[in-house]
Amino acid sequence: MQDRIVLDPSVQAGKPVIRGTRISVEFVIGLMADGWTQADIIANYPTLTPDDIAACLAYARDVLQSERVFPAA
Repeated sequence: MQDRIVLDPSVQAGKPVIRGTRISVEFVIGLMADGWTQADIIANYPTLTPDDIAACLAYARDVLQSERVFPAA
């Protein structure tokens, strides 16, 4: 899945995007948070595949797993 998500400073200011597109991981996750289904996303963005969407979710998971949380005193 990791080969589907790329970071390129010349595309979307370096945000992670789906390879070969200008569609950011953030955008796809936002659509899903707004209630869009995988089918909705693919219908509106037909260049995307189910594997692209799964890669976005995996990328978000990996970023959150590496996040450090420090409780406030």
